[in-house]
Amino acid sequence: MVMCCWSLGSGAARGEPQAPHEDTLDFGFVPAVVYETHAHYEPGAVDVLFHLVHAFLHTVQPNPFPADLIVRMLQQNMNGIKPEELQKAIYYEIGFIVLATLGVVFVLLMPLVGLFFCLCRCCENCGGEMHQRHRKNADCQRGFYTVSLITSSVFIAVGVLVAYTGSHNITSQIKSTKRLVSSNIKDLKSLASYTPAQIEYLTAQYTTAKNKVLSDLHNIGPLLGGQIHKQLDRDVMPALDNVLRMAAAMRDTKEALENVSTSLETLQEATTKLRRSLQSERSSLSNTLHDPACSSGNATHTCDNIRAALNQLAVSANFNGLPDVSPQLANLETVMETDLSYIVQKGYSAFNDTSRIVSEQTQHFVNKVKALLDKSGAEIVAFTNTFPVEPALENFTRFLTEKEKDIEAFYPQIDQFDFYRWIGCVVLCCMVVLILAFNLLGLMCGMCGHDKNTTPTTRGCLSNTGGNLLMA
Repeated sequence: MVMCCWSLGSGAARGEPQAPHEDTLDFGFVPAVVYETHAHYEPGAVDVLFHLVHAFLHTVQPNPFPADLIVRMLQQNMNGIKPEELQKAIYYEIGFIVLATLGVVFVLLMPLVGLFFCLCRCCENCGGEMHQRHRKNADCQRGFYTVSLITSSVFIAVGVLVAYTGSHNITSQIKSTKRLVSSNIKDLKSLASYTPAQIEYLTAQYTTAKNKVLSDLHNIGPLLGGQIHKQLDRDVMPALDNVLRMAAAMRDTKEALENVSTSLETLQEATTKLRRSLQSERSSLSNTLHDPACSSGNATHTCDNIRAALNQLAVSANFNGLPDVSPQLANLETVMETDLSYIVQKGYSAFNDTSRIVSEQTQHFVNKVKALLDKSGAEIVAFTNTFPVEPALENFTRFLTEKEKDIEAFYPQIDQFDFYRWIGCVVLCCMVVLILAFNLLGLMCGMCGHDKNTTPTTRGCLSNTGGNLLMA
């Protein structure tokens, strides 16, 4: 019966409450705005120039940007800067400082040295000797100078090309900026026009979230109770099963102890009766052996054997030494007064009824949450009604329109400034190209007019013109 109850109880208790299917909370899609401006930029042909500039800047400035140092310096307003912080800033800018120093030295020394050379050349006092020495390495030296000048000219030509390309790209970007400004302002206006609909959509989605929360609150028993049942099942169910098996074992133990106690009493009573019967038989045999017939003839030997075996007619087993199990049986009966099987069945029932218990115990909390949700929904509606979204967006759109007109008014000035900038860049490039032309013409004249047998005082006009062009 105990095993039957245990099997029924455990089989019914293991039916876990199934949580309802959890639906995905779907808010749909916010009304999207189609923007004209493309966020991706295609550099085009100047991409190589960009990579070149980035590589140069990385070479000049490989140190990481000291953001913390800049923030501390700005917070201190350049007052009380520690020497180590100033040293870190100088270390970060060391590449640009070296380049700036070299640039200043070049800008100052190059025109000054060129001026001295030109003045000396014009005064026919350039420091050159009026006789020519024929050295063995003169041709190699002349070739080295020629290759060096050609190489530097090539680098200068590449610089001119890069400068002109960059200037042309700036002009193209300024022209495209007008289109970008117009498209950006249109995108801002589109954003402003779609914002009320988006805010209304987002406000309406609160109802979706509220309904989902209310649905979960209504099913809080299966949802929360199912999770509790799932988490505790691996600990509670084995414990209840063990208690139920222990109750069955206690019943079996009680029956066994009762059988032992009954058997012990039966053995003790039977032993007493057997001892009395054997004692009576021994007395009867002893009287019989004293008969005169046992003292004569062949019967004497037989009677002596029987007389020697009379002591064996006795009970050798002593069952009085067996322990009494009555105290243990009494203790077990005291323990079994508590019906463990009934308690375990109640435990199974309560554990399987976790969902209902959770629903009952959280009812007050559920009511509070429902009231809070209603209050929050009312506050959201009140806030959207109070906040002047549409008037603010109308003012913002009007502001964009005015600023667009103001920006368009600057377009002629921007084009004029860009034209002046482009003219200046072209003039500088032409000046550098003129230098390159002087270099190339000087090299050509020098190579065409060179004569080993001619002295410096008798050299031709072509060779002298090449020297003047190089000095220029």
